[in-house]
Amino acid sequence: MRALALTLRFRIEDLCGITRGAMRPFIGAFWHNRILVVPIIYERYCLGRHGHCLTSPSKDGAIIAGVMERFGIGSVRGSSSRRGTTALRELAAILETKEDVAITPDGPRGPKYNLSPGIIKLAQLTSTSVLPINIGYSSYWELKSWDAFRIPKPFSRVDVVFGPLYEVDPASTDAAFETERERLQTLLIVGNETVDQRARE
Repeated sequence: MRALALTLRFRIEDLCGITRGAMRPFIGAFWHNRILVVPIIYERYCLGRHGHCLTSPSKDGAIIAGVMERFGIGSVRGSSSRRGTTALRELAAILETKEDVAITPDGPRGPKYNLSPGIIKLAQLTSTSVLPINIGYSSYWELKSWDAFRIPKPFSRVDVVFGPLYEVDPASTDAAFETERERLQTLLIVGNETVDQRARE
């Protein structure tokens, strides 16, 4: 990953100020098929920050957790089907210590670009802003996996857009909660479509 990253040309658009200095802890949100370059981005452009990511309790999740550890990023193991409630409490405790949290809201099993409710629950529980992170590659390989996982080709450009921060509404009814879930899902989908187009230009 580090060798590949040395060949990539990163173009960063920071709409929240994360690359320019101190910012309160956030819940980072990005789609599962863009996760490959996230540790590089966090290490290179989010200097002085400390974070944890939510990874599946499966064997695949253990591999991702091991990779994240090499980049100084901790892991909380859990998913909607296993250790979900426990993981939610652990993530909330991490945010209380003023460290960041990252979630792929369509992971670990999809469907692709379908936002699971856990990220909304965490934001409401902790009153923490969500930071949408949109990533696009000018050239990439796409795997035949459930998420159509993308690997940027060497010497391609990587467009990254941070934010702006999204404040989750403290929805009090099931209908209002679903509206909030759909709103954030749409925001991430449209953001990725925009950055994908920009990366191809």
